[in-house]
Amino acid sequence: MRHLITNRHLRAGKRGLSRSSSLRLAGEIRAVAAGLKPAFLYDYNSAGAPQILSYVRQLQAISDHGSRLHVLSIADHVLIVNVDVMVPWLETLLLGNKVSFVDVSAARPSPSLCNTPGVDSIKGHISEILSHLKALAGDPSWVLSSSAVFSAEWNLCTLFGVLLGYPAAYSFPTRENFDNCLALTPLRVFTVHTTCCSISNDLRVRLYSFSVPENLYSLMKTGIDEWCETLQDASRSQKDFSDLCITTEIVTLEAVAL
Repeated sequence: MRHLITNRHLRAGKRGLSRSSSLRLAGEIRAVAAGLKPAFLYDYNSAGAPQILSYVRQLQAISDHGSRLHVLSIADHVLIVNVDVMVPWLETLLLGNKVSFVDVSAARPSPSLCNTPGVDSIKGHISEILSHLKALAGDPSWVLSSSAVFSAEWNLCTLFGVLLGYPAAYSFPTRENFDNCLALTPLRVFTVHTTCCSISNDLRVRLYSFSVPENLYSLMKTGIDEWCETLQDASRSQKDFSDLCITTEIVTLEAVAL
């Protein structure tokens, strides 16, 4: 059923998604609806916002969750957002230091935590998106909606890290170029998987995958540990997913694309 719905609504060109991709996509959207992550960035093919909106609407029709989902277009990218999770997440971030912002500008000899003016600038951009979403959250009548928002001032790499719920996000000046100083820098990579038992007992879904520079990990560890505990609490409070697993490894790459 889900495979047929996926290819009916999200076909790009002559080829649709495979059955495994269709199930994984449904699981990732289910994770957003279950409150395990605030948003999911669609990257399966070139389907646009109208197609994704139609797909999510059909997916909601065959599921039993009551979460309000929003299809948010930012430039050429589309996110499926749980507004009731995203709004408090962004509000908490703006009030405190829930997310560590890491300056990886190419001119730097090594990554460092962003200075106060840099963090304030990022929070200003987050505030713009929060205002956009709060206007939607004020209307309790809808269960699915869509909109578009964008500013040329935004660093989408940084903002997507925040919107996807990561406890850390990279920042760099996009007006210069998209280079960074992460090449040959040891990175601690965190990956979170869980089983979407409401769809299939063997459907493993990757909820999160992010990295932080190993040389800064000791400064970020407390915040990341708190993030992991919050995620584990959220997992225990729902029934769609089970067997949450958080793993970490250290990698060093010759080049890192952000």
